[in-house]
Amino acid sequence: MEGTPDEFGAYRLLAGGVVPRPIAWVSSRSGDGVDNLAPYSFFNVVAYDPPVVMFAPVGTGENLKDTPQNVVDTGSFVVNVVTEDLVEAMNATSATLPKGESEFEHVGIDAVEATEVDAARVADAKVAFECELYDTIEVGGSTMVLGEVVYAHVADEVLTGEKLDVTKLDAVGRLSGGFYAKTRDRFELERPE
Repeated sequence: MEGTPDEFGAYRLLAGGVVPRPIAWVSSRSGDGVDNLAPYSFFNVVAYDPPVVMFAPVGTGENLKDTPQNVVDTGSFVVNVVTEDLVEAMNATSATLPKGESEFEHVGIDAVEATEVDAARVADAKVAFECELYDTIEVGGSTMVLGEVVYAHVADEVLTGEKLDVTKLDAVGRLSGGFYAKTRDRFELERPE
């Protein structure tokens, strides 16, 4: 079958064809001091100098969800990397809660204060990136949130020497629907000269 993205259903086509997608488990804080935690699988690295990551939730302008609105209001957020031991808790934080209710408290996730930004982070996350708002860009019906990483937390158990070792980080990726992928089944290829 061939056709335009609309003929396939653009969301299902992209969410099912661009896989696995990393998950940004974004923690933020409202102007009223309420901690928010939500997963986003439209997420990736944008640049390394300066170090910038992005996530792109649905909604623009006055229709922003809590997380992007918090980021716009406070200029801060944390991307917590989802690993196998945290995937059930991450999924639980995708539930729609009343405004002003914290996913940390609702799900029972331990939070610790970030070091450089005004937000909490997931205490058990093996990797967390503290970010300051770099920019937001409206793209169709979504808002791409760009954050400059200003501080990183990396658990000793996923380090080899002083470097993050991807073979020790059991990150989880998003597929489509209710499907996820583990990153344990790895292989290595040498890049050609």
